Amino acid sequence: MAELSGKTAIVTGSTSGIGLGLATGFAEAAANVVLNGFGDAAEIEGIRQELDQMSSGHVIYNGADMTKPDEIEALVQDTAKEFGSVDILVNNAGVQTVSPVEDFPRDRWDMIIDINMNSAFHTARAAVPHMKKAGWGRIINIASAHGLVASPFKSAYVTAKHGVVGMTKTVALEVAEEGITCNAICPGYVLTPLVEKQIPDTAKARGMTEDEVKRDVLLAAQWTKKFVTVEQLAGVALFLCSDVAENITGVALPVDGGWTAA
Repeated sequence: MAELSGKTAIVTGSTSGIGLGLATGFAEAAANVVLNGFGDAAEIEGIRQELDQMSSGHVIYNGADMTKPDEIEALVQDTAKEFGSVDILVNNAGVQTVSPVEDFPRDRWDMIIDINMNSAFHTARAAVPHMKKAGWGRIINIASAHGLVASPFKSAYVTAKHGVVGMTKTVALEVAEEGITCNAICPGYVLTPLVEKQIPDTAKARGMTEDEVKRDVLLAAQWTKKFVTVEQLAGVALFLCSDVAENITGVALPVDGGWTAA
């Protein structure tokens, strides 16, 4: 595991689910952590305090809206002003809608593309100059197995995650000589609030029970028949921030129980 004392990590969408697991991992590794996401203010403050107490660094919260480029820019610049650097950027913010393409709500398409894909561009665009100045940086995009393969009824999500994988490769090449790496982690199904929320919609769309969706849809392609855990994803992210990973860049790394191997 990387020891990240003195490093600063921004983790978007980190008030719950995968993002919170990643933020926890970075706090345990002694990094300064910037939380981001929506939720009840008191609950978010409780999370911030808990992570702050476990880290020898500092943990703060920034409520930037990932659909608004100006707020994203301010998130990065405020982080640099607060801590003096932006060393690690984890683009994790995501939303989902499950619907046949002919019924897919146009406003939800726009939101999914903005949050899941466009926000990663805006954060990277703002963070790379700080990383170049320091001569070191790690950009980790949380894509998905759906950044590598498709599933029905998820046209916007699959499109966005494929875009994130493509952007990962491009940014990796651009910054390869600057001490900066850019990689994507592509998880299979993690039983987070986001996944749990889509189970009823998937059941309705497919005419199945919710238990059948878990067994025959979510875990059907994961040969281990186990959900990925947030702790496992945090461990992979910390590995990508370690010195031994400095030559791993431009990679879309599946953590999917064998899903994309088949």
